[in-house]
Amino acid sequence: MTEIIKGMDISSIIEEEQCGARYYDGGKEGSLLEILKRYGSNSVRIRIWNNPYSDDGRKYGAGTNDLARALVIGKRAKTLGYSLLLDIQYSDFWADPGKQNVPKAWQYMSEEELSTAVYEYTSTVINAFVEEEIAPEYIQIGNEITNGLLWPTGKKPDFDNIAGYCSAGVKAVRNLLPSAKVVIHLDNGGNNPMYVEWFDNYFARGGDCDIIGLSYYPFWHGTIDMLEANMRDIGARYGKELVIAEVSSGFSMEDYRKYEGLPAGQLKGMATRDSLVENVEYPMTPHGQAMFMERIMRLVKDVPGAIGFYYWEPGWIPVPGCGWATEAALEYTKENGPGGNEWANQALFDYNGRVLEALGVIRDFR
Repeated sequence: MTEIIKGMDISSIIEEEQCGARYYDGGKEGSLLEILKRYGSNSVRIRIWNNPYSDDGRKYGAGTNDLARALVIGKRAKTLGYSLLLDIQYSDFWADPGKQNVPKAWQYMSEEELSTAVYEYTSTVINAFVEEEIAPEYIQIGNEITNGLLWPTGKKPDFDNIAGYCSAGVKAVRNLLPSAKVVIHLDNGGNNPMYVEWFDNYFARGGDCDIIGLSYYPFWHGTIDMLEANMRDIGARYGKELVIAEVSSGFSMEDYRKYEGLPAGQLKGMATRDSLVENVEYPMTPHGQAMFMERIMRLVKDVPGAIGFYYWEPGWIPVPGCGWATEAALEYTKENGPGGNEWANQALFDYNGRVLEALGVIRDFR
């Protein structure tokens, strides 16, 4: 079998470093990308937002991943021999099943104009990476588009527009970088009926992709057996390769507020609330996290068509200033705060930036 993708989404890396994050392997400080490489990582996923800034230039945070920043990360990764997966979200900030906001510059466009904008923006991204001689191997059209993209016109159940917008992005990839594989990515990897409904509708409308991407978080998305059953079914049903495009599990339930330096009223709190983790299969401990990842890799190796995983986000440790959203972002999304980091207990480094057991398991898995 070809070596599986042992991927890492390190989209917040630059902001983490700017905010003072430090990473240690065996007591020795090193760069996040170099340490991950030593532990077997071979691919990097980078999210790209259209314009993650307010009108007066304030950053939205969470990495503030515009195209310029994605290029910097991509260069660093390619220099170390990583392959690249570009996660083009077609939004100015977070895009997921609960929100798929049209970029500010596209707000008043018609459906036809939006399709053209998707094609042109995807082309701009591809050309920028090609010009820097860091062409990506994989390009993801939208992020967790379970409920569609470019709302409201591309919101489920309007599969005509969903397929149309996705097809515009796919067309840009096929025209400009035919060597790249196209990923279409949904969340809730354990929900087989959802995947079948979505992709039946997508392919019936002429939709195209090379790889189906799945998110799997054990505290939200069912059991690993459910994930495996879904992957086996959709792989056989649609004849596509499969990648777990987002996956993680916790190593601790210890409060990390002192590391963020935020007052209680500004903390987002953990995604892994006690009520969510009561029934997960692997405990939120360093060893439990390691065994979870061993199981995920074994699943990838065993399921026909599965090519790998991307851990989300291994280096997003708790440091002051690197949170989920800035005040400018909250003004834009019209959401209430707080904006701390809710994912720090799911990194592959502890709160002090030291390598955890799971990285050794990832390195040693064959």
